[in-house]
Amino acid sequence: MNQLATITSKRQLTIPASIYYYLNLKKGQRVLVGVKKKKIIIQPAADSVEELAGSVSLPTRFKRKNVNQIIKLAKKEYFRNKK
Repeated sequence: MNQLATITSKRQLTIPASIYYYLNLKKGQRVLVGVKKKKIIIQPAADSVEELAGSVSLPTRFKRKNVNQIIKLAKKEYFRNKK
């Protein structure tokens, strides 16, 4: 399913509605953006976590937390250590 889209002067790209609904994306949802063979790849962040599940051991402090809680805690720890 290919759709035409335009990149704005602020380097922003709007996902066409048909693709947005087809992929069941939600407002405010986190996505990962990457490049593979000179193509932009966008995927829900939760998909990446599920792909990695079991291959990386989860630190105890992150257990029983959802992805957004883990990201928030990791950022807090990162910036606390930068001081």
